Amino acid sequence: MGKFLLNRVRVLLWVVRGVRFLNTTGFMAEKDKMMTVQILKGQIVHAPDSNRLDILENGFLVSVDGKIEGVFDILPQQYQSVDVSDYGDCLIMPSFADTHMHAPQYAMLGMGMDLPLLDWLDTYTFKTEAAFKDKDYARCVYRRLAREMIDNGTTRVCAFSSLHRKSTMVLMEEFEKAGMTGYVGKVNMDRNSGDVLTETTQESIRETEQWLEESSGRFKHIKPILTPRFTPTCSNELMAFLGRLAQERHLPVQSHLSENIAEIAWVKELHPDCSQYWESYKKYGLFNDRTVMAHCVHCDERERNAIKENGVWVAHCPDSNINLVSGTAPVRKMMKEGLRVTLGSDIAGGALLAMNQVVTAAIRASKAKCIETNRSDDFLTVTEAFYLGTTAGAKFFGGGDGFAKGNELHAIVVDDASFPPSAKKLSVKERFERALYLMHKDDIVAVFSNGRQVKSLKKPF
Repeated sequence: MGKFLLNRVRVLLWVVRGVRFLNTTGFMAEKDKMMTVQILKGQIVHAPDSNRLDILENGFLVSVDGKIEGVFDILPQQYQSVDVSDYGDCLIMPSFADTHMHAPQYAMLGMGMDLPLLDWLDTYTFKTEAAFKDKDYARCVYRRLAREMIDNGTTRVCAFSSLHRKSTMVLMEEFEKAGMTGYVGKVNMDRNSGDVLTETTQESIRETEQWLEESSGRFKHIKPILTPRFTPTCSNELMAFLGRLAQERHLPVQSHLSENIAEIAWVKELHPDCSQYWESYKKYGLFNDRTVMAHCVHCDERERNAIKENGVWVAHCPDSNINLVSGTAPVRKMMKEGLRVTLGSDIAGGALLAMNQVVTAAIRASKAKCIETNRSDDFLTVTEAFYLGTTAGAKFFGGGDGFAKGNELHAIVVDDASFPPSAKKLSVKERFERALYLMHKDDIVAVFSNGRQVKSLKKPF
């Protein structure tokens, strides 16, 4: 690939009376505007929608002040004097969005995989999360988690913390320092969580309010999200409080829905006035277009329709659903019905932190669903799954279609030179598919998050 020389080049655009000039001196007149320009060159691949993969060979991806100006086959005249970060034959694609994960469970990754959901929670999860009462331990775990996520090309996240306010602040700090963007939530749970991990209703309310005050205005890229763990662990009083808080402060919400048959039956016992699980959130104002519901494995047509009508986002977690024997979500059906589906790692029910692996797990899970339903040709394509892991997830955070103009620059650069040698010259599309299945964090040589370069293993030409 040759020797890499430059990482990225920032230049100043001199704006005088509406005319743009390159200013290489850095001196600005009083009314001038300073802007940062980045130009990445390589094999550009992105999915503006679920049925479309756009490929531009030897293309230019231009961003100004962290926002994409466009993807070009020929560099526009106004940028001709700007130095280009040329990544040669590397693939340039959007970074990944993980819309459902439990950050403290990173510490128990790969444990308890023989247990169903509710047993797994009692045996491993609650005990692990209880350790995050220790803020120093939380710092150790969360710092490593944040670095691993960036290294694997994940720049956007919706993460559950534990119920501990101080450790939740630590998670927000470490994500911010690493270059992540997205949401972190202090978990609320005042019942049915055993002796080692519990809070009273008043403690939960007080700690949540204090956490919101402490985090307000403190972080630029990481924001709070309300997090009732799931209906069985939250009393009616606590759910009502969170619903009011969500409305008053216009806060997003994350939780779980219809993951496991036993869980669904449990919710019915706790809320006999609700004919379906989703209603236990809806009646408290926690089921709307700012809500992400993980799993939705066993949602029937009525529940799926409620998700669509309320604008709720679905975080599909294929690896977790199989590991915990929860079932296989009807993702293709959800997409056809118009539901807003994204992908989540669900660490540590899921054992895959790298979201490219979650993308391919979603493909395999949909193929298993096809076998189950005798619909052999109705599985997620590579393009569809890639869309779910990038563009679809990015939209929850305010992003648009792939590398569309106006989007914040979230991108990865993949060097596939270490992959097994092919018997023929591969097209960019073939190389892209191969990268989704084979790439390791060491193959991701650069990561950009919200316009900032947050990882660099090699420098561009």
